[in-house]
Amino acid sequence: MTSTDGEPIDYVDPAVLPPYLEKTRWFGGKGRPFQVSQVRRLGRLGDGAPHVDVLLVELTYDDVDQGAGAGHDVELYQVPLTYYSEPEHRLDHAFVGWWEVPDLGWVHAYDALHDRQAMALWLQAFGAARLAGDHTDSTSGLEVGGLVFERLPGHELDMDSTAALFTGEQSNSSVAYGEDAVLKLFRKVTPGQNPDITTHAALTRAGSTQVAHLYGWVQHGDTHLGMLQQFLRTATDGWDLALSSVRNLFADPDLAARDSGGDFSAEAGRLGEALREVHDLLAAELPADPALAPTPGAIAAAMEARLAAALQVAPGLTPYATRLRSTYAALADLPRIEVQHVHGDLHLGQTLRTALGWKIVDFEGEPAKSLAERVLPDSPWRDVAGMLRSFDYAPHAVERQQEQVDEEESAERRARGSEWAARNQRYFLAAYAGGDLSAEQRALIDAYVADKAVYETVYETRNRPAWVEIPLAAVARIGA
Repeated sequence: MTSTDGEPIDYVDPAVLPPYLEKTRWFGGKGRPFQVSQVRRLGRLGDGAPHVDVLLVELTYDDVDQGAGAGHDVELYQVPLTYYSEPEHRLDHAFVGWWEVPDLGWVHAYDALHDRQAMALWLQAFGAARLAGDHTDSTSGLEVGGLVFERLPGHELDMDSTAALFTGEQSNSSVAYGEDAVLKLFRKVTPGQNPDITTHAALTRAGSTQVAHLYGWVQHGDTHLGMLQQFLRTATDGWDLALSSVRNLFADPDLAARDSGGDFSAEAGRLGEALREVHDLLAAELPADPALAPTPGAIAAAMEARLAAALQVAPGLTPYATRLRSTYAALADLPRIEVQHVHGDLHLGQTLRTALGWKIVDFEGEPAKSLAERVLPDSPWRDVAGMLRSFDYAPHAVERQQEQVDEEESAERRARGSEWAARNQRYFLAAYAGGDLSAEQRALIDAYVADKAVYETVYETRNRPAWVEIPLAAVARIGA
């Protein structure tokens, strides 16, 4: 850490934090031995009950020298705590501990995201930041308690709205303010600017209708801590829509996918058009640095390296290694590849369907990659490949959710599920490309689909062995 990373504090006993971290959904180090090596305070909000300390907790893992390969040895987590002098039993489920704080005395500490009164402080700070601006700048900022709250022009917040924490999230925490806005606080923090914010800012300024507009963000120094954006209250998750379509299809065994109420092809086409528009805007608003643009050979070499590592973990890939390498070689033979800023981790779960069309969300990139890797330019066909693989997964996910049937009916479901996936992949791809693919585009999409399926095979081997046949079947189709 550097001096810009906040003020070291010693009034929080490091021993009280691991038990709380391990029971949260957003903590990514479950199952690994670690210790809290440092606690820093980035800022303090509130001038009365409650007070909120925004803490940055540094974790050091003890398994990195044991061949665990589980990640980096040090991670940073944002843990905002709300303090009360007396117990707040409504927050018992979010209790972290109690200790003495300089200037405050003995306090009971709770995870602030669960406290409506505490989360109102963020909304007030964003509102004050808007008032502090001159309404002509592209942003207006205000320092509050050591944190800087930045606002984009064009939206007046509902300052009377009530905060409500979303449930079910994993890597981050989001709080809705009525039906007006939603604040996403990044739990695992990487020093620097988060691409979810920089990408949404560029697309919002460009007037994109394919994203939830960004209203502002909060940072400490140069490090982004959270983002405030449009709340798409009536939106439906794209993955849930796809699963519903497959369930409808399986419920009517006498109809083909194109005739069934479960047909999703029109939506797949609209999603392809939406992605194309987002890619076009990103290319214009966030042009790639030519010095950072990888060559076809470099991209193919990286895919080769990932395959070599995957073969050590997932032996099921071995029969297909030669074909996969040939697919990568075809990409390497291309004279050049257009690269740009992309989503980086696109699948149906990163989309929302609203009454006005599709929205694409969560531009943070692939979580396993470093920030430096996530902001590198890449081919937009990586995003396309991610969506194609997501369509392939949907029928398999539904099949595993339903009651077991005999082998004949199971084979029929799989055949109809494959028809559903292929049909939606075809409509999505045609809409995105605006017609048939060129030979160069086909080489690109084949390589990126192969790379994604190899990644999935490793993931399923490690986490869900019973699912590994799904990506392996896709690998078997490559070059066949």
